[in-house]
Amino acid sequence: MHIREIVLEGFKSYATRTTVGPFDEHFNAITGLNGSGKSNILDSICFVMGITSLSQVRAQALSDFIYKQGTAGVTRASVSIMFDNRNKEQAPDGYKMFDELTVTRIVESNKSKYLLNGKNATQSAIHDLFKSVSLNVNNPRFLILQGQVTKVSKSKPQEILGLIEEAAGTRMYDQKKAEALKTIAKKDDKLKEIRTTIDTDITPTINKLQQDEQNYKMYTELKKRYKLLNDQLIAYEYWQLITSVKQTEIDVENMELQTTETSIH
Repeated sequence: MHIREIVLEGFKSYATRTTVGPFDEHFNAITGLNGSGKSNILDSICFVMGITSLSQVRAQALSDFIYKQGTAGVTRASVSIMFDNRNKEQAPDGYKMFDELTVTRIVESNKSKYLLNGKNATQSAIHDLFKSVSLNVNNPRFLILQGQVTKVSKSKPQEILGLIEEAAGTRMYDQKKAEALKTIAKKDDKLKEIRTTIDTDITPTINKLQQDEQNYKMYTELKKRYKLLNDQLIAYEYWQLITSVKQTEIDVENMELQTTETSIH
């Protein structure tokens, strides 16, 4: 993926719509007189890529990106960069199906918004897009400005290693790995908390409920047995009562019969 052209409108010294390009895939040089806007072209690239340190692009507020800070009738600044995306080996993750990508950033009323192929996008999405092709605009050495060459050449080995890792794209994966490890650690802590809750609260409650369930089952069984035995007892007492009544009736009949026979004699 490489820049094909840049369209600036209302951005810094570019009051009217200006197209810069086409750009060569391998090497480009921007030349011109002092004050002709060469540095502003580099600023526009950083602007679109979502640089967070405004001082790196010679600004203190978003309004500084607007032509004459909006005091000359221009109230918004926009920059669009068209990227040639036909080399699929260098295409950003998730965008290999596009032969061209257009990233736009607009500043108006001290607010900023991004567009990706004409659709709204977040700044983090734009950062991730460029990071996936090893471009991190917020790397302090993304641009080595005039006067910084000597400083970079005298950097410590660890700092130079960091620059190489950033250029190779491995730094991004180290950061993602660190973020993933933090997420895993948080998940592990949450799992420990859940296990503690299970061991101290849920399991004892389940055990008690299971014991209560067993007690209830035992109670229900005993209640059934009690009802059965009670029904049997009532039936037996009823049978005894009926038998006693019948026997009493027989005894009364026998006594009456004996009395009658005695009277005859």
